[in-house]
Amino acid sequence: MHRFSLVVASLAATTSAFAADALPPLAGGAMTTPHISGYGELYLGGLRFVGDDYTTRAGGGAARVNIAFAQRWNLQGDLTYNRIWGHYDPLDDTRGAIHGYYRDPDTFAAGLFVSYASIGQTGVTVNNYAIGPEAQLYLGNLTLYGQASVGQLTINDFHGDQWGVRGVARYFVQKNLRLDAELDFNQTDYNGTSEHVVGAAVQAMYRFDETPWAVFGRYEFEQRKFETSTEGIKANKFVIGLRASFGSETLFDEDRNGATMDTHGAASVINTK
Repeated sequence: MHRFSLVVASLAATTSAFAADALPPLAGGAMTTPHISGYGELYLGGLRFVGDDYTTRAGGGAARVNIAFAQRWNLQGDLTYNRIWGHYDPLDDTRGAIHGYYRDPDTFAAGLFVSYASIGQTGVTVNNYAIGPEAQLYLGNLTLYGQASVGQLTINDFHGDQWGVRGVARYFVQKNLRLDAELDFNQTDYNGTSEHVVGAAVQAMYRFDETPWAVFGRYEFEQRKFETSTEGIKANKFVIGLRASFGSETLFDEDRNGATMDTHGAASVINTK
């Protein structure tokens, strides 16, 4: 039986052990001069579907570049690649996105994004187009990030209308220690039925002081369910990764002045079982 599913999500928490080192609220840290910044990252891990006896390999990478121009206007481009292989037939997921937005690094950022995804496995080709608004609110060491989107999902010659919402919280325990929290909901409407994908994830990232290098670990959960079905398909995924940044001094600086936007990505793809 062939099954298919995508997800992404994230959630974070912090502890009082870092309270003494926590960043004070931003004060005069805004960078307004035009600049180019971004990062590239690679990650590797495993994925298991609930009720399955096998863990399959999962890996990929991402590159994001942000260009600040006309003082506070920004244009960002994203490219991501994910692959699932091992016990199941290999599946490749390639995604691209463009963000255009206005940012005041002391208070907020707001704009629009467009994205495209191409997902392929033997006998199945999936394409996804989406567009929507996005905004970030900066509250001292906390960044709140919201997105909404509408689009279309195409599976071979079959089309479905799609919409989704996404919420992210990023907390900076220190300028180079970031904890993430994310929730995501996506619905695809087919002829007479709908498919729902709900996801959640947690992530922790640490950047070594005065270097471009950062390490991270991320856990994701996803459930995919048709409204006509009583049971859903669930998956768990964990990856560890390495990031190299340019044009920013810290993770906090990157979030408020650099490539801070992203999009919903694939957490799991359900293949032949």
